[in-house]
Amino acid sequence: MSRNKEQHKTLINKTKTFVKQTLANAEGGHDWFHTLRVYHNALLISKTETVDILVVELAALLHDIADSKFHNGNDTIGPKMAREFLFQLNVDSKTIEHVVKIIENISFNKSLGNDTLFISEELKVVQDADRLDAIGAIGIARAFNYGGFKNRPLFNPEIKPILNMSKTEYKTSAAPTINHFYEKLLLLKDKMNTKTAKQIAKKRHAFMLHFLEQFYDEWDGLK
Repeated sequence: MSRNKEQHKTLINKTKTFVKQTLANAEGGHDWFHTLRVYHNALLISKTETVDILVVELAALLHDIADSKFHNGNDTIGPKMAREFLFQLNVDSKTIEHVVKIIENISFNKSLGNDTLFISEELKVVQDADRLDAIGAIGIARAFNYGGFKNRPLFNPEIKPILNMSKTEYKTSAAPTINHFYEKLLLLKDKMNTKTAKQIAKKRHAFMLHFLEQFYDEWDGLK
């Protein structure tokens, strides 16, 4: 069904309320504030892309409603929750299915292995918005917050990063947080889909490189 501006606004506000309540006790790197940043990133990127903005907004808000990392690796819970929520709000089936497909395919691990990926311009926007929040200053903070949440060491020189990880290796990794930079974060700049995201990613990527240089300088203590 078609929606006027007021209906669109009401739907988005109801979705924000639902997500904020659902993620009230979420881990700090995957909480409501992460979702809100991704939402704002997606709005910014959409300004220079031809997309269905309702699909982009809903997918950005619902993309982490039940991250598989916090549900024993089960990646079906989030899409199911999103579908049921949108159905209750009488969102048309075409929009619901598009949003669900984005949620199912947005994760970095979907780019590993031989998965047949769903592709759409809306997915590209939301995926870039999510990936931008994984790099730069916020990305560094999120990485170490999650590492602390999982009780992982900051760094262990004896444990080398695994480059070109398989999907299984990525999902089961318990490596030190610094390894995550080489296994994912430093790879994201070259995986951006849109021109806007690529431009933003360059600065954030450079910040991470500077951070790592400083980190290694300090690792052995004062000299």
